[in-house]
Order: sequence, then C-alpha cells, then structure tokens
Amino acid sequence: MDMGTRDRFKRWLRMTGVLAGVALLGLCAYIYSGYYNIAADQPHWLATTKIITALRDRSIERRTRDIVIPDLKDPGLRLKGAGQYDAMCAGCHLAPGLDNSEIRRGLYPEPPDLSRTRIDPANAFWVIKHGIKMTGMPAWGRTHDDITLWSIVAFINKLPGMTPDAYREIVREANAEVDMGSGHGTGGHGAHQHGHAQGESGH
Repeated sequence: MDMGTRDRFKRWLRMTGVLAGVALLGLCAYIYSGYYNIAADQPHWLATTKIITALRDRSIERRTRDIVIPDLKDPGLRLKGAGQYDAMCAGCHLAPGLDNSEIRRGLYPEPPDLSRTRIDPANAFWVIKHGIKMTGMPAWGRTHDDITLWSIVAFINKLPGMTPDAYREIVREANAEVDMGSGHGTGGHGAHQHGHAQGESGH
C-alpha cells in the first residue's frame, strides 16, 4: 500500500469513526429525551416491528433445533393440556367460540389466536417454557415441569378447527380428572394448581 492510499484509508477511518460517534450520541440523546412512546396502545414503527420480528424468529429457531418432540397424539397428554390451556392460556390466546377478551385487547403485540393458528410444536414448547420479553408472554417453565408444558403443546396442536362444544367438553373432562385426583372440586383453577405443583416438583 503506497503512502497516498494509506493516507486516504486513514481519513476514511477517521470519518467513519466520527460519523459512528455522532450517530451514537444522537441515539443516546433520543433515548434519554423520552420522545419514544413506550405505551402498549401505540404500535411500533414499521422498521422496529420488522427488526423485532426477525430477532424473535431467528432467536427461537436457533434454540429449538435440538428439541425432541414427544408423542403429541397421546390422549392422556392432550387431555391434561386442555385443562392447563383453559386455565393459563385462553384469556390471551382465545378458544373456540371466544373472539376476544379484556386482557387480549390491551396487549401489544397481539397474541396469536391459537384456536385458528397452527404453531410448530418445538417453537410452541420453547416459547411456553421461556416466554418472550416485552410481549406479556410469561416463562411458564419457572413454575411448571416439561411434561405439563408438552401437554399444552399437544392440546394446541389439536385446537385449530375444534368446535366450541368439543372444547367445553374436553375442558370439562380435564377438570373432572383433576377433581378426582385432588379429592375436591376446583374447576379451571384446580387445573392450574395441579400443573403448578408438578412444575415445582419437576424443577
């Protein structure tokens, strides 16, 4: 590299450093100004949405490559998942015959309607277990064991296309199983308690 080329390269490096510094200062000023509206009732800019979506999808894809999916057609697993889903998930992710809910209306981004949307089982398990930051999706793996989480995956794998009557019936059966196991009537809350207790023993 001759002297002239080296000088031009040094000037380019200095200019690049200056521009990067100015951009960083501008970003810091924007963050500390409070100008960005963090409210959940104000959607992201389109560019922000695209960046976050790409980040989320690639992050989940990377972390689900080695997940081994159990037999999701097991009727007992699916039945257990019905009660868990009704107690833990339906308020945000809806159910057959339920078009919206009070909590869902206030969430941003809007949770997927799992009564109409099919989700890859490995992705579903990872998201249910670990949650997603700044979405309202909790990390249920902190309070529930893997078997309980897979039961939810087994159920939501069958949920799209289920009629409201079929949904109510399988939830009723699931809650009856919990009632028989606990010795007292608890309904949907009992299904949640049952999964919670198993999660504590599993972790």
